[in-house]
Amino acid sequence: MQEIELKFLVPESRLKGLMRQTHVKSSQVTQLAAHYYDTPDQQLAQAGIGLRIRKEGDTWVQTIKAGGDGIAARLEHNAVLDNEQVQIMLNNNELMPDLTIYEDTPIAAALADFKLKKLAKTLTRLYVTDVERTTRLLTESNENETDNCIEMAYDQGEIIHGTDDSLRKAIQEIEFELVSGDLDFLFTTAKTWCKRYKLCLSTVTKAENGGLLINGQSHSPAVNASLSQLQIDKDSSAPAFIRAVVHNCLLQILPNSSAIVAGSKDDDHILQLRIGIDRLRTALKAFAEFSDEINPEWLPILKQTSSLLDNYYQLTHINTYIEPELQALGAPAVDWTANIENIKITPINTLQANDFQITLLELIAFTMSDPSIEPQTDQLARDKLAEVLSKQYKKCIKTNKKADEVSVEVSNTEFVNDDINVSTDVADNDQPENELLNQLRDLRYISEFSTPLLSKKKAKKKTKRWLKRLIKAQKALEQLNDDNQYQQFYELKSKTDTNALYGTGWFTAILTDDQSHIDARLAKFADSSTFW
Repeated sequence: MQEIELKFLVPESRLKGLMRQTHVKSSQVTQLAAHYYDTPDQQLAQAGIGLRIRKEGDTWVQTIKAGGDGIAARLEHNAVLDNEQVQIMLNNNELMPDLTIYEDTPIAAALADFKLKKLAKTLTRLYVTDVERTTRLLTESNENETDNCIEMAYDQGEIIHGTDDSLRKAIQEIEFELVSGDLDFLFTTAKTWCKRYKLCLSTVTKAENGGLLINGQSHSPAVNASLSQLQIDKDSSAPAFIRAVVHNCLLQILPNSSAIVAGSKDDDHILQLRIGIDRLRTALKAFAEFSDEINPEWLPILKQTSSLLDNYYQLTHINTYIEPELQALGAPAVDWTANIENIKITPINTLQANDFQITLLELIAFTMSDPSIEPQTDQLARDKLAEVLSKQYKKCIKTNKKADEVSVEVSNTEFVNDDINVSTDVADNDQPENELLNQLRDLRYISEFSTPLLSKKKAKKKTKRWLKRLIKAQKALEQLNDDNQYQQFYELKSKTDTNALYGTGWFTAILTDDQSHIDARLAKFADSSTFW
């Protein structure tokens, strides 16, 4: 069967209030002791599969989870085990899963790449969980006079290393799983609790947390965009297409957001989250007419989130990467620690904002809604994509003509209370080169989303060459924008620290060299014929 659930992390500041709502008379408290299994090199985890044997009250249950949409839905198979047999295996330290029970079940397809007999011999217990679960049912009657039902489960406990019980990781999360009824009830309920208790979405499973524990990691690596996961076909309707595109963007956004709200300060998580949000913003703008269900309020919230992340990312990137590079060239050291600490809104603050979390929930709900009930369901996406691409391409060519001489001055620098607060959302900059950068970036993302439907087999090389030239032109302008930002950071810093003058001069020189490189990239792009 398929489970549909939403998982959230609980902030300490709201824990007492949430506990009052979870521990009511009708709630049940269950101790869950689970043993998780995989091969020593974690082949199951790499395939997105979780395998466990768990004691639920007085019953032992073997569970496997796999597949799904990568966000809220997963395949799940549960099998109740014989308590006496389990106890005998526990006494002999021989408790192992029985993989034969998955033959001729829907879960078999997820295990198709494994030889089950060989897999069974290599399985080992990697970690265990010791969790107290408090559950209660949330119900209401819907229009069809049937009950909508959600199981709310609050889990508190820890994950314990399978061979070294001194290594542990705390668990504190709340889940909402649809038991029966309408999907809308799940999301409406989740939004209500999210607003009330400042909950933050998390896609990190207990199995993933266990893998992090045994690998000595705090967070999973940053997740890049993966167009191979874009699930569309030639006959996709316009509403189905935009849902698939939004889903693809969320596959990049949610894991990186989950890591940050769990405490990651890794630049890569912030960078990939920004890219995911930018891809999503482009899609919502470019394909706005593909669905009546797109909420216009999503875009300003996503734009604000991206801008706040940019402000923090630029400073930490300078401190982590630019400073060491300059010092290796002989520059005196510049300390950016105080500037970073003075940023009032950090990435975790940004993502914990209710507006952003509610927007994520609404976007997930949108991807899971039925596209066939929309008026545009009889319109094929491919029939509309060429028009969208042509319109964006003409914008780029027109702006490119205005930007023959790219200015190195960026007009969106803000100085607030002598703190550095440089906004890098170049959409607000009316300089031609910055306008062109935004347009090229949008054209790139639109093209990547559209290529599976418009690219013909005989023209694959042409399409690949065109995209390559577009991306090179975009990256050249992006580098100019970044160098502008770095130059301004160092120039402002030099007012209080003369050591920063080296960086100011360095980036001023770099900006002079950027122009010829940009002109060459833009010329190649303008000379290329389009693929649609």
